Amino acid sequence: MSEDQKKQLQQQLWNIANTLRGKMDADEFRDYILGFVFYKYLSEKMNIYANNILKSDGIQFNDIKEDSVKGKEYIEAIREESVETLGYFLKPSELFSQVAKRGNSDVKGISNFILEDLQKILTNIQLSTMGTESEEDFDNLFEDMDLNSTKLGKTPEARNGIISKVLSHLDKIDFELENTEIDVLGDAYEYLIGQFASGAGKKAGEFYTPQEVSKVLAKLVTIGKTKLKSVYDPTCGSGSLLLRVAKEVESVTNFYGQELNRTTYNLARMNMILHDVHYRQFDIKQEDTLEHPQHLEERFEAIVANPPFSAQWSANPLFTSDDRFSQYGKLAPKSKADFAFVQHMIYQLAENGTMALVLPHGALFRGGAEQHIRKYLIEDKNYLDAVIGLPANLFFGTSIPTSILVFKKCRENPDNILFIDSSEHFEKVKTQNTLLPEHIDKIIDTYRDRKEIDKYSYLAPLSEIHENDYNLNIPRYVDTFEEEEPVDIALVSIELKKLETSMKGTDKELIALCKELNIDTPF
Repeated sequence: MSEDQKKQLQQQLWNIANTLRGKMDADEFRDYILGFVFYKYLSEKMNIYANNILKSDGIQFNDIKEDSVKGKEYIEAIREESVETLGYFLKPSELFSQVAKRGNSDVKGISNFILEDLQKILTNIQLSTMGTESEEDFDNLFEDMDLNSTKLGKTPEARNGIISKVLSHLDKIDFELENTEIDVLGDAYEYLIGQFASGAGKKAGEFYTPQEVSKVLAKLVTIGKTKLKSVYDPTCGSGSLLLRVAKEVESVTNFYGQELNRTTYNLARMNMILHDVHYRQFDIKQEDTLEHPQHLEERFEAIVANPPFSAQWSANPLFTSDDRFSQYGKLAPKSKADFAFVQHMIYQLAENGTMALVLPHGALFRGGAEQHIRKYLIEDKNYLDAVIGLPANLFFGTSIPTSILVFKKCRENPDNILFIDSSEHFEKVKTQNTLLPEHIDKIIDTYRDRKEIDKYSYLAPLSEIHENDYNLNIPRYVDTFEEEEPVDIALVSIELKKLETSMKGTDKELIALCKELNIDTPF
């Protein structure tokens, strides 16, 4: 599939999504369209899997008569294997294409009312996993799709009509799931998530990191590696950042994440499954990462995160005896949890691992407990490897400039910290700034080679960081000052005299014109 065809597919899906929009907010109709796309994916995956099993019998999954004795035997056998391999099961009558056809049927005597059936099918997907390894991964996945919501239509008939229309449009799209060399649907899904984020304002920060920033983070933690045992995101949102890391290497054995928002947690699990990550390969939990961490026994080779900027947390004094925070002597401020996330991630970073996270610029230079924590990380542990300044207005919902901090427990260059100022290297697209491939490449190349580039990057000796009281504000280290050209005062004086003479002439003409028109002059 060419890039143009991919873009055409993405636009098709976005157009279908807007069929649902009506009076709903972006984050509301997002849940429906992404849920329906996910249901179609599960159906097609199920159909392909079942047809491979039935190949030797010379029949198709859709041809099975579910009420017959033979049909029941087939279904039970396929159910067992499907739940083990795919993690879930759908009967032939429950497949997306069958429901879409029923909803758009105009055959007399056959009801095209599918709302109740559809709701039951979505519930059955979850029920098929009960008591199995995949139960947690499918638990309440479709809970945000209320098919009886009046936002879809005032009457059941109106709701049935709009949903049937959406299913019909989706049914015509080929996701090419049998072509394992391309991830058409995965790319399209990411596109949809990005589109919803652009319309969600501040809410976008709950689930989405701009793709360009994700690329920078993913590339930073995979430099020099082709395979990863594990990748972790403690504030994983839709899971896109975890999946982005996987695109930078040949394979990732296990994905771990934690997400506070229930709706976004559902989206992350869907995103994993839809990108063909096996249910045994990911472990996404729903909880508050700082207050109730879920993977504390694990150590990760790569950690990436875009935590909520300067979020509040309890800063409970009991945390001073928590292994994640106890050695620092101070907790991050209650009103700014930025360094609490850093401490949490450091605790879970493997000795051979790399972590990269986005923080607001204030975290680089604020005093008090945050300065104390920075000092410990740099002077006592020497974990900070690089500070990278990003342009302002990259993130949806906030225009503040941000930075990326890179940490390693075993640094190859322990005598200095690399500072990169890429704040002026961006492309403006409408009201949003974005990073082009060349901007990303420059950041990564500079970091990989630890290059000093005039007005762009600087290798700061640890002694200099100490002299600056562990203030990491990038302008202290990267001088981007551009000297202005000297002003020729004599020439400016001559130009001002010329301008004054010209103005006097204009005044005379204006006075003459006012007299001619018999009106008062303006002066």
